[in-house]
Amino acid sequence: MVSPGPLRVVRCGGGGQRGARAVYLLYASGDFVKVHSVNTEETLLLLCGHADLVTGIQLNPHNHMQLYSSSLDGTLKLWDFMDGIPIKTFTVGPKLLALYVLASAEDSVFVVVPKKGEQDTFQLVSVKLTKGAGQDLEGKELSVVLDGVGASPKQIAFGREDSYVVSVKDVNLQVYFFKLKLLNRFSLSTAKTKGGDNSFSCVVCHPTEDCIATGHADGKIRLWRNFHHKKAYTYSALHWHHDTVMDLAYSLEGTRLLSGGVESVLVQWHNESSCQKDFLPRLGSPIECISMSSDGVLCCTLHTDNRISIINSNLRFSRSIQGLIKSRDVKTGLVVDPRTKALVLNGEPGHLQFYSLQSDQQLFSLDIVQRQYIHQAGLKQSELVKVAFSAQGTWLATVEESEEVADPELQLKLWFYSEETQSFALSTRINTPHDNHITDMCFRDMAELGDDSLILVTTGRDCVFKVWVMVEDSDPEAHQSVSWSCDFVGGYHNYQATNCCFSEDGSLLAVSFEETVTVWDSLTWELKCTFCHPPGNIRNICFGRLTCSKYLIGATDYGFLCCWNLLTCALEWSAHLNVVVLQPDPLSEHIAAVSWLSKESSLFVFKPSEPWPIYIQRNLCKEKILLAAFVPRDEPEMISSEKYCWLRKSQLFFLTDTQELMTLSTKSLEERLTPSSKQLAVEESLPMTPFSVLLGKHRRQQAQEDTDLGKPVVHNKQEQASPAVKELLHTPAHVLPSASFLCTIFINSLLISKENKSAEEVADEVEMESEKAEDDSDEEDVTAMEQEDASHMELLGEMTCKLSKSQEKELRKIRKMDYSWISAF
Repeated sequence: MVSPGPLRVVRCGGGGQRGARAVYLLYASGDFVKVHSVNTEETLLLLCGHADLVTGIQLNPHNHMQLYSSSLDGTLKLWDFMDGIPIKTFTVGPKLLALYVLASAEDSVFVVVPKKGEQDTFQLVSVKLTKGAGQDLEGKELSVVLDGVGASPKQIAFGREDSYVVSVKDVNLQVYFFKLKLLNRFSLSTAKTKGGDNSFSCVVCHPTEDCIATGHADGKIRLWRNFHHKKAYTYSALHWHHDTVMDLAYSLEGTRLLSGGVESVLVQWHNESSCQKDFLPRLGSPIECISMSSDGVLCCTLHTDNRISIINSNLRFSRSIQGLIKSRDVKTGLVVDPRTKALVLNGEPGHLQFYSLQSDQQLFSLDIVQRQYIHQAGLKQSELVKVAFSAQGTWLATVEESEEVADPELQLKLWFYSEETQSFALSTRINTPHDNHITDMCFRDMAELGDDSLILVTTGRDCVFKVWVMVEDSDPEAHQSVSWSCDFVGGYHNYQATNCCFSEDGSLLAVSFEETVTVWDSLTWELKCTFCHPPGNIRNICFGRLTCSKYLIGATDYGFLCCWNLLTCALEWSAHLNVVVLQPDPLSEHIAAVSWLSKESSLFVFKPSEPWPIYIQRNLCKEKILLAAFVPRDEPEMISSEKYCWLRKSQLFFLTDTQELMTLSTKSLEERLTPSSKQLAVEESLPMTPFSVLLGKHRRQQAQEDTDLGKPVVHNKQEQASPAVKELLHTPAHVLPSASFLCTIFINSLLISKENKSAEEVADEVEMESEKAEDDSDEEDVTAMEQEDASHMELLGEMTCKLSKSQEKELRKIRKMDYSWISAF
């Protein structure tokens, strides 16, 4: 049972991934840090504990099994990332924007924080890590190292043997020498001549030499030397990138320099020469960050589409980790695939991405537009703008249109899911389904009518809605047996059609025309009634479900939320609320409404039958929420509080304007996303494998035979979930007691208890006592052993079972055996 604590906003995808380190790849994603296996491509651990965005991660140079992390919540955490255990938490106070850990500084780390009293001004400070016995410690002792630094982690680097630190911002470079306490500043020209732009974008230091490499906005790389002197410094330039150099990284020996930018090409410079360079092209999207492994064997690149590429030292692509792709504009909305329960939305240009919420990885990408996308500013190209699934997920409808405003090129495509290929195949392509932009579409899928009930409705700015139905293709040469055609066209007073939705049973269709909502019979297409609540156009509409199916909800762009009763055709209630997202839960009566007011998003959850919300959360997040979706749970969650009952069957996810996917949960994300590597305990039910099915069938047959013969049934020990076995499997190996200590507990947990003996068992034991009298020499040892075993079994509460005489004799022989040799292990 989940305790009725406050709901927590959790970042669970999207946004950006930061940092990376090889065998294990560690990267920050949202509020947590992920430990990823490079070999198996599996997420091994989830390090949760920060209350805000994680901004930096660094390995502990004195213990490579430990990790430091910084966050906007103002805390530093030291982790044992092999076990996922937080060791220390240091409360610093201000927001931490970047993190640097040096081998030469054992009791301090460096972070970037905002400067007090000044906006958009940042400082590099040293934080002294307090030593203490507790887990939560203070890290309030700060000393300023550099003023006026950039907020990006890529704009600060530490030099050879940590003897100096370099910072770049705008056209200024400053170098601070720790031992000499000397600060040198250098500036480049601000004039942009011949397309040049000297603004710094990133900096990195050579690992073995006094050399600084800087990236610039015009694509140049400058190599600085002799910067110990303010006037005698020199620099040389390397130039291949045509736009901003996004990041730089040196190899472990410093013989190779890696650079990346918007060209989606990783460039490798040899010996700092512009003549010797190698390329790894077509990486998919612009490179944001580059990180080298500690052994120099691998490097990884972070891309703007939220993907990490792992690359070998010989510049060959190895594998990638794809999270939620950051699209330029999510026009399709958040849609749930009924088959996989994956979120479906815009991905790469012209593609649909199917994103798994459980693994935070992309399941697959479907090419809808099927045209080569050209990365050129100002070029008008086709984009994917609408998507809808049928109730069973067998049909998918997509709309693509060009960016032309006056005369758009429209295509409506219907896709059928093939069980053979396990993918969607194009069934019907309809050119120009409407004369203007399509504003909305939805499926009707009535189970009682079968395939005949499956229809698609589209609405457009051409002031009509159209009904599309499946028809059998009479052409014998056609590749598809069915196709889609228009069956009905409806309108209302030549107003633009903006939204559409079906009632839960599919009998009614609601279509909004500017300020008016119309309700139609979905069998005869007869107009039943209209609703209106001026002023303002209708922004969202949805029907109530289950016990609230007689209500229709609508939100206007003038800041009103309205509820109409379909039986009385009257307004039930209205509220003054600027609703930007209206999302019904498909498994309950609840509806979520997200408002945007005074630069903050707020959440209201209500039932249409009640004019007051059952849950309100103000200031849900500072970002504007654009989209939301209820995702059905695999199993209903046990929540005791009525305040959070709307989370029992579904989980609410929402996407912000910064492309961060968030959710509300009563428990931490680590509890919801448990990696398979942590599921080490023996579960109560065996996995469904051919062997387990065969074994289970044999056990059921044997149990039935024993029951028929009147024999007592001996239950499987695993069903009782032995505490000794669970502790043995859950406890990390390095903190387990010796094997000699565990052996007795483990062996006894597998034995069968003898308490609560029946009358027949007592009679059998009396007979066996006479047999035991023959073994006088061993009687005392056996009695002591039985008393010890009985005490252990009483603690474990094992079940009783009748043993035959031969089994009892065999058990006595086993008890006499010497198990001391096990202690050697």
